[in-house]
Amino acid sequence: MKKLNKNIGQLGLAAMMAVAVSGCSSIDTSGLSSGGIGDYFTGDSKKTSVSTGSGDAISPDLVAADETEPVAKLYNAGLAKMKDKQYRTAAKKFAEVERQHPYSSWATRALIMQAYSQYQRNAYPETINASKRFLTLHPGHRDAAYAHYLIAVSYYEQIGEVTRDATATQQALDSLDEVARRFPGTTYARDAKAKAILARDHLAGKEMEVGRYYQKKKAHLAAINRFKKVMTDYQTTSHTPEALYRLTETYLALGVRSEAQTAAAVLGHNYPNSIWYKDAYALLTGQGLSPEQNPKSWISKAVSSITGG
Repeated sequence: MKKLNKNIGQLGLAAMMAVAVSGCSSIDTSGLSSGGIGDYFTGDSKKTSVSTGSGDAISPDLVAADETEPVAKLYNAGLAKMKDKQYRTAAKKFAEVERQHPYSSWATRALIMQAYSQYQRNAYPETINASKRFLTLHPGHRDAAYAHYLIAVSYYEQIGEVTRDATATQQALDSLDEVARRFPGTTYARDAKAKAILARDHLAGKEMEVGRYYQKKKAHLAAINRFKKVMTDYQTTSHTPEALYRLTETYLALGVRSEAQTAAAVLGHNYPNSIWYKDAYALLTGQGLSPEQNPKSWISKAVSSITGG
């Protein structure tokens, strides 16, 4: 799977800004209160200075110097490392914020920033773990959608070649569908839907590959089951025309003419200009048959269940 731009659909690091701390007495949140993960490290038209003691920051004199560092110092250090693209170190700094100041609001922010830092360095298992921990601790947080999205794209970017195991692809699809379902109308949902199309196409391609393998081995029933899955589960993908052609082939090989004719008829109706239909038509006419759809066929029902016909 082609590597994604690390801007994550322009939801990421657009104009990195470290939080300015003056004498550790105040923290410029750079729009932290306005909503959206990007506000944690990008500029915003509204900048809010939050004084220590306001609930967002911990006053340095309230913690033991020999045990913990001021929360602002740790958090700012993480942002500085992010700016320098030292993502591993940034993640460690944010982890220290969470460890040393677990009850501050900055610990919550630091946890999602850990996930983002890990994602930036392609550490997908760490990204997923941090995001899931964020959701466990803060399920109703305003950045829950982003945490779900990070999980989904982390699975998505682990999708390999079609010949490899499809587990990561299925995990990606499930996670992308969850983002689209739970957060409709958001940028995350729109991007998730686009990626889900590619993930489904990849899974369909895997089924086709295995089906063709069985077909070459003349294990026609096993092949049909794979092509059938493309028709029932991934009918909107680019692999559907070939799946219908392969069904025509395999059913003819088994002598099940009605199903072969139905597959070819559905192929011709939906993809009349496809090379696959031309081949299926030639295959049938070569045996004195023609495309003819049987409405009682599972192929007809599979098509109807999706098109509403």
